[in-house]
Amino acid sequence: MPRVKLELPEKFIFKTILAVRIDDINYGNHMSNDAYLKFMHEARLRFLAHFGYTEFDIEGVSMIMGDTAIVFKGESFYGDEITVEVTAGDFGTKSFDLYYRFSNTKTNQIVCEAKTGMVCFNYTSRKSVNVPDKFIVKLQLNSR
Repeated sequence: MPRVKLELPEKFIFKTILAVRIDDINYGNHMSNDAYLKFMHEARLRFLAHFGYTEFDIEGVSMIMGDTAIVFKGESFYGDEITVEVTAGDFGTKSFDLYYRFSNTKTNQIVCEAKTGMVCFNYTSRKSVNVPDKFIVKLQLNSR
């Protein structure tokens, strides 16, 4: 079975730093795979807030995760500071992708690359809805 491969965009429009906590560590004494999902969630919230949004309000629309892919490139350990870069792309009618690049803040070594497929969603009707044009324009303007 072929390994998952991600093609990340060249430019990331946001970055934040997160510390690896003791509850992020697994029995291998490194950051656990589920901790990367939690870091992606935290980075996503900070990314959205940077642009004036939340997961429940991007121009009046909510979002829900449709898929995710994570490619591990190295290890992270308790006490490491991780720089998580985030950008958006591949905008469709009802969905878009968020890309993440994790690197050790001190060494600049890339430890993880990831993507989440986000679907615009109405939680009342439980149906997907269109990605707001204003949201796309705002993020694409910042990508230049």
